[in-house]
Amino acid sequence: MELMKHSTAFLLPDLPAEDATGRTYALVILNRSLPRFTPLMWKRAKLRLCADGGANRLFDELPLFFPSEDADAVRKSFKPDVIKGDMDSIREEVLGFYKDLGTEVIDASHDQDTTDLHKCIVYIQHLPHLNNHDVCILVAGALGGRFDHEAGNINSLYRFSDTRIILLSDDCLIQLLPSTHKHEIHILPAVEGPHCGLIPISGPSRSSTTTGLEWNLCDTVMRFGGLISTSNIVTGETVTVESDSDLLWTISLK
Repeated sequence: MELMKHSTAFLLPDLPAEDATGRTYALVILNRSLPRFTPLMWKRAKLRLCADGGANRLFDELPLFFPSEDADAVRKSFKPDVIKGDMDSIREEVLGFYKDLGTEVIDASHDQDTTDLHKCIVYIQHLPHLNNHDVCILVAGALGGRFDHEAGNINSLYRFSDTRIILLSDDCLIQLLPSTHKHEIHILPAVEGPHCGLIPISGPSRSSTTTGLEWNLCDTVMRFGGLISTSNIVTGETVTVESDSDLLWTISLK
């Protein structure tokens, strides 16, 4: 089984946008409070998108990270490349502000069957200049608030299981570990842990095995209504996971 490696190196302060693994980051901002490390992720990303009302968050909240600087100057220096969505949340003055700066605006209101995050992921996947890159999509503001929004964001992990996508909030991250691969997760204690979990949300797992956790799984059966691995703890700098079912990996952020 092919090995898939994972890392939160994008949260470290001293890495370029394309890290040592050759990974390229795209940032999608959703309509929830911006995580405290949003400016750092912005710096890491080669492409920055706002999903509809995410542009309001960028406009309103980004200047709060730089209280000693002029708010409009901050907004101009954090101009998104693209705003895409069904345009039912973005304020007119925000839309006009970014359009005047040259941000591409894509009105996808004709599509009411997919979320704004879904629309942004499709946009990223179809960019020809990223075709030969190992792209990882960082999604800011993906967790918290309305549960149906959270569920929709988690569903996107499964709909695009062949794409690296990490959902982030101030408190934690979530990503999908597809059953097609064995997974090696490099833990960075300076920014994450120790609490973590492995959740078989798409259906039961008949066999899941891990190393590097305080309570490791060994050919363990997991299912909702039975055992799931929540409130686990990482014990080292490497966690390995192998399962016959797609699992959600979540870990706390410091």
